[in-house]
Amino acid sequence: MKIILRLFSAVHGVMALLFAAAALMLIAVAARLGFSAFQDGFGVAGAQVLIEAIGILAAAVVALQIAETIIEEEVVRDADISAPTRVRRYLSRFFVVLVVSLAIEGLVATFHAVHEDLQQLLYAGSPLVAVGILLAAWGVFIYLNRFAEELEPDAMAEAKSEDQKLQ
Repeated sequence: MKIILRLFSAVHGVMALLFAAAALMLIAVAARLGFSAFQDGFGVAGAQVLIEAIGILAAAVVALQIAETIIEEEVVRDADISAPTRVRRYLSRFFVVLVVSLAIEGLVATFHAVHEDLQQLLYAGSPLVAVGILLAAWGVFIYLNRFAEELEPDAMAEAKSEDQKLQ
């Protein structure tokens, strides 16, 4: 069984490396877009290219954060995601990344729609609506999860002790 668990840790490590590589590639693409925006001048077209580069950077942040979460949770800690405290912490990290990236993408799409095609504004705003729904759902989840944590105070202490592995 230990061999299978090590295999899973190795696969998680490879996945984290692939996410990190994708993030680096996205950073390079965003940098190239940003450089081309400066070459084109300081007009509205350049601003739109820069905003598109910001959207790509947001995707890079998501990929990098997912890589970091996988490494910390699955490789370094080798944590069991069954305790309420661990689930809340794991999902909270994921939700932060997801909400921030969706918000940035929504703002980029909204800016693009305002300057290109106002009929697309409704579609561009839908990621922002999704952000609001996700934030509300996340708040409800944390509120309800708090009661489960009170039933298992040892799980909170164990999760905090696992954080020492990362320091």
